[in-house]
Amino acid sequence: MFTGIIEEVGRIVGIAQHGESRRVTVSARNTPKELKSGDSVAVSGVCLTAVAIKPESFSADLAPETWMRTSFSRVHEGALVNLELPMRADGRFGGHIVQGHVDGVGKFIGLERISDSEHFWLRIELPREIEKYTVYKGSISIEGISLTVAKLEDRICTVAIIPHTVEMTNLHSLRAGDPVNLEADLIAKYVEKMMTAESPESSLTIEELVRQGF
Repeated sequence: MFTGIIEEVGRIVGIAQHGESRRVTVSARNTPKELKSGDSVAVSGVCLTAVAIKPESFSADLAPETWMRTSFSRVHEGALVNLELPMRADGRFGGHIVQGHVDGVGKFIGLERISDSEHFWLRIELPREIEKYTVYKGSISIEGISLTVAKLEDRICTVAIIPHTVEMTNLHSLRAGDPVNLEADLIAKYVEKMMTAESPESSLTIEELVRQGF
């Protein structure tokens, strides 16, 4: 599990075809030192398994489905990616629950400075399957970053971004039209399931179970 608090920005230094899969190699100063083979790591919001770890790089294998259904489809050597290690059991919960399971890909519209402010507006066009889980002041993961929705008009999601976030993530490297990984708030998805699910086949109450000797 992740929290959407980016720890480091890495750089794609290699993309190699391995059968149907692609092996992506990421260079970074700190993250590889914390990894061992088989560990999970979030790369721009996608939970991947680290392999071929070196002091200043690690690799991960991407299945065709992952490549096509995430923002990795735009990745090229030199591209910047956001990195986060899994949350420690004794760690602080700084963002929100992020699984690293991308729900869909949105479109980067722009990052514009707010008038008379040092902060920025980040605008993303959401696919319909994500928009229904997105609410004003709710959480959303964009490229693995835990963010709070400031405005939602139709399918355009606007988020207020502080300069630190721009500097410490890959947002400043994106261009209009770029695909971005999105993960909806997990709680919203569970609420939807509870609200729409049919009654279970067994509706025994606690009292009935006790009477039957359970």
